[in-house]
Amino acid sequence: MEELKTIMEKFASSGWDLIAVPAKQWLDGNADKDALTAAIQQADKECGSCGCDFDPLYKRALELI
Repeated sequence: MEELKTIMEKFASSGWDLIAVPAKQWLDGNADKDALTAAIQQADKECGSCGCDFDPLYKRALELI
């Protein structure tokens, strides 16, 4: 769970609303699991192979959820 928390903190501070908003909600204990999963899947689809540090985090977060 600590690994997922660390990933969510990175997403929350990313500045990209697609993942930042649901990640902040998760960190606040107010997450909708389906909405969070959908947002991470969308982020992975849009940016999951661009070479940034977030690319492997999308897949790992989905595994942990």
